[in-house]
Amino acid sequence: MSTNLTPLTESKIAIIGLGYVGLPLAVALAEKYPVVGYDINAPRVDELQKGIDSTLEVEDAALKAVLVQNPVELGEKKKGLLNTTAITAISSCNIFIVTVPTPTDKHHKPDLTPMLKASETIAHVLKGGDVVIYESTVYPGVTEEECVPVLEKISGLKFNVDFYAGYSPERINPGDKEHTVTKIKKVTAGSTPEVADYVDELYRSVITAGTFKASSIKVAEAAKVIENSQRDINIAFVNELAKIFNLLGIDTQEVLEAAGTKWNFLPFKPGLVGGHCIGVDPYYLAQKAQEVGYHPEIILAGRRLNDSMGRHVATEVIKHMMRKDLKVIDSKVLILGFTFKENCPDIRNTRVIDIYQELKSFDMEVDIYDPWAAPQEVKHEYGLEILNGDHTLDLSQYSGIILAVAHDQFKGMKIEKSSDCVVFDVKGVLDKQTVDARL
Repeated sequence: MSTNLTPLTESKIAIIGLGYVGLPLAVALAEKYPVVGYDINAPRVDELQKGIDSTLEVEDAALKAVLVQNPVELGEKKKGLLNTTAITAISSCNIFIVTVPTPTDKHHKPDLTPMLKASETIAHVLKGGDVVIYESTVYPGVTEEECVPVLEKISGLKFNVDFYAGYSPERINPGDKEHTVTKIKKVTAGSTPEVADYVDELYRSVITAGTFKASSIKVAEAAKVIENSQRDINIAFVNELAKIFNLLGIDTQEVLEAAGTKWNFLPFKPGLVGGHCIGVDPYYLAQKAQEVGYHPEIILAGRRLNDSMGRHVATEVIKHMMRKDLKVIDSKVLILGFTFKENCPDIRNTRVIDIYQELKSFDMEVDIYDPWAAPQEVKHEYGLEILNGDHTLDLSQYSGIILAVAHDQFKGMKIEKSSDCVVFDVKGVLDKQTVDARL
């Protein structure tokens, strides 16, 4: 092993980015190591230091159990978590783990700004023997070809001589309380064989599900980006089936149930594909493919089809309203759910917005009700006012009701079709007899 690497037993870890990925990892590591959680979002850091996680990924009790309130306490305990916005607090760390978002712009082009900014921050405090590990989902080559040059330029240090890099793709599934960070096998990689062992040993010390050491950083980057691309393409296939079967007058859910009796039939279901991973990651792979002269047909076709589903749902609702001779323009419609998935407050890249915008283009009055989404966050990100859990719904005032997200609270609601109202079940969780249509 490289002689200038700090032994893990003497290491201090910085987590750069305290969102859905960074916080659970920080808490897991803090049970064994001194960890400094760094984020530029001051309100987020403040809530975490009070033992509150608004993303609901970490139980407040688990967060409070590892919290320390100052660097002295962190040094004395030699484990625990201190959250901060001060770059000076991470200057004494020797392992830096980057867990920032990797979004796309409005043209679906990868936006590496958060990763490059995080690299700049780390570079200002980077020292000999330090290791920078990236967890953010990217296309193959980003770590070594985009981020490492930033680290070298600002720090003045030489890669694989003075400092090292690693990659261990995140596998967080927001809202999933069963497959938590320590229970999901972790892929690891390093910029040299010695560093690969070092990174693998670090994660193996806290990941109970074990690790898989990839042969290179690029292999680990590619493995991550195809995980979600594979799911995206499979969902696109069943979404296309849903459109076909709808034209044939066949219930898609019943078809999938019948086909699912074969042992090797994959249990994908139609629906909206949003969130920060499945709806974004394929564009990263497509970008890299195009850079080397290959136009990815299946990947981009899947993306186009999945991105069309919100508009498809809205169109189907309007068709059913017209069949019932209900007024469309100026009618009132209710969308149940706005988060990108059930029982989770995450609104990033939610495709429910597509249903809303398509309905609004027909001059319809649209209410959105979601007891999980934070109204102020929805207002900030999308400019919309939504109804939250404090609101009492009067379903009789709506000509259309769309169940877009399968929150547990919606499954017990008494929602029934009538001559005055169209009910569309995007998620297929309501009694078939009570709805007009479903995907």
